[in-house]
Amino acid sequence: MRNPLSDKVLDIKPSGIRKFFDIVSEMKDAISLGVGEPDFETPWHIREEGIYSLEKGRTVYTSNSGLLELRKEIVNYLNRRVNVNYDPRHEVLITVGGSEAIDLALRAMLNPGDEVLIPQPCYVSYLPCCQLADGVPVFINLKEENQFRLTAQELRDAITPKSKILVLPFPNNPTGGVMTREDLEAIAEVIIEKDLFVISDEIYSELTYLGEHVSIASLPGMRERTILINGFSKAYAMTGWRLGYAAGPQYILEQMTKIHQFAIMCAPTTSQYAAIEALKNGDEDVARMRDAYDQRRHFVLSRLHEMGLQCFEPYGAFYAFPSIARFGLTSDEFATRFLKEEKVAIVPGTAFGDCGEGFLRLSYAYSIENLKEALGRLERFVQRLEQEQR
Repeated sequence: MRNPLSDKVLDIKPSGIRKFFDIVSEMKDAISLGVGEPDFETPWHIREEGIYSLEKGRTVYTSNSGLLELRKEIVNYLNRRVNVNYDPRHEVLITVGGSEAIDLALRAMLNPGDEVLIPQPCYVSYLPCCQLADGVPVFINLKEENQFRLTAQELRDAITPKSKILVLPFPNNPTGGVMTREDLEAIAEVIIEKDLFVISDEIYSELTYLGEHVSIASLPGMRERTILINGFSKAYAMTGWRLGYAAGPQYILEQMTKIHQFAIMCAPTTSQYAAIEALKNGDEDVARMRDAYDQRRHFVLSRLHEMGLQCFEPYGAFYAFPSIARFGLTSDEFATRFLKEEKVAIVPGTAFGDCGEGFLRLSYAYSIENLKEALGRLERFVQRLEQEQR
């Protein structure tokens, strides 16, 4: 019998995050700091709207682009939060999470051989989505001394005549790095000069602790070059509702919608009604959860510094990215030993790109109680490693 599998798919590596999550799920008394999922429940008024939509029998397909009322609320939200305006009828698409929006944008925009510039460390889906769209990934290794921000010179050095799209993953998963307006303005000059397009993944935009989040789409000359991607998972604790969106130029969104139409049809109807309520009345919920994450952020950084682990201060998302290079272990070795010896799951930095070697991703989207216990175990593990080095 012939091989039924695609060579392209076989070449894609499984997620480095899920490996540790699968192990810890079967380990008694284990704690996971590995998955980027809020520990808050979806706010009740949002859940209630989803329940109400079911009670009213709103269980049919929506339009391929999603409920127009939801698209209008997204436009209102983007206008007031990042000062960018879109046409809700033609420039917004509701997707099954932000990940589908990333996939659709790459498939709609790439021809075989087009290069996609991907700053690393970064979210694990960019590379496989690029490969599945027959793009050529070109990695830009971000540096800790730059707070894992992308500089204009780093971008310029990576561009070739085949470069077409820059993925802009800020606030960043896994580092927590952010881009300021000044950073983005310098990047935008290069993008316009070199005639590039941008996929701006802003899923953590509401979890910014250093001033207001700035979208590159708001800068002069960038709206027409940018696909802005966001969703409801992180800000509203709606991971299981699987709802995201893309906003951008009509001629690109039309092609993304075409793929979405044939592959998905439409995003979950119940989730769309709940998302309308989230955008209309969820600002206080977002602020409350952001304040809680900020408190946890300070606690985690303080504990890491107490145990002698170097970690730059993350200003976005809900991750810390401490260095463990001084122990002489690879990131995978450190994470594997820590899981086996102390029953705590964290993710090796190499899950987010080769330049993540020597780092670990630790999520603080968990309760203070879990964080205290997990970091206590980490301190004990670090002390044991230090004794081994003597």
